[in-house]
Amino acid sequence: MAIQDYPVLSEIFPGVRRLRAPNPGVMTGRGTNSYLLGTEDLVAIDPGPDEPGHLRRLLELAGANLRYVLVTHCHADHAPGATWLAAESGATLLAYGDRPGLAPDGELRDGDLVQVEGYSLEALHTPGHSSDHLCYLLRAPDRVLPGAVLFSGDHIMGGSTVVIGPPDGDMGAYLASLERLAALQPPIAAIAPGHGEVLGDPARVLADYLEHRRQREAVVTSLLSSTPVTPGALVNTIYPELTEALQLAAARQIWAHLRKLGAEGVATSDAPDLLEGKWSLSATR
Repeated sequence: MAIQDYPVLSEIFPGVRRLRAPNPGVMTGRGTNSYLLGTEDLVAIDPGPDEPGHLRRLLELAGANLRYVLVTHCHADHAPGATWLAAESGATLLAYGDRPGLAPDGELRDGDLVQVEGYSLEALHTPGHSSDHLCYLLRAPDRVLPGAVLFSGDHIMGGSTVVIGPPDGDMGAYLASLERLAALQPPIAAIAPGHGEVLGDPARVLADYLEHRRQREAVVTSLLSSTPVTPGALVNTIYPELTEALQLAAARQIWAHLRKLGAEGVATSDAPDLLEGKWSLSATR
């Protein structure tokens, strides 16, 4: 089955259901994945956008048993529905912290646990895509799950790479977070992403993500010289077949790489905090 054909509602593991939100788009693929975990006391991860039909369906599926609503990060395709779902169900809303439009009942930090009926969800702070990004690591008996399952939000996605958009997005932090996940012991057994199908072979997925970013950084570095250029000026060279709808996202991606190179002393800019800033190789390199 192709990634784009996965069903709107499915049980991806025993006691773990995925409901896809009807918000398809260039950046969201077929839509945002919302997850319901458990059979008695339930946890919802990423209720998604403020889309009434989707939220009512989540509430219907959870019934009166929803205990926690968790958010991976504050972006508009993941978090807005959380407040409504928590209020209607009486569940406790948890996230990394307050953000515009999101005021959780409690804050989660790295290593915090959310536990219901034998399931243990560990919050892992994985900044990069956004500074408040959390992944959730689900551990349950082996007879229930193949091993630890990572609910990755937008840190890892099925079928595409992840956009890192400064200033809240940070490429250096993103790579460090990927490396941390790759080093987890015992290793992750499966990844349930915020968009796309469940990913098997997490070790390969994480290695591919890291290699892709390192290769892209090498290309960006090779295009720099003493003549300053903007991220936008490099888009067509690095992404020659990119559609117009993705031009801005690509420029922000390049900007994220340049800011990382700037932090490492490889590149320098007249305005590193602006997308329109110009970048060149550092004279001390």
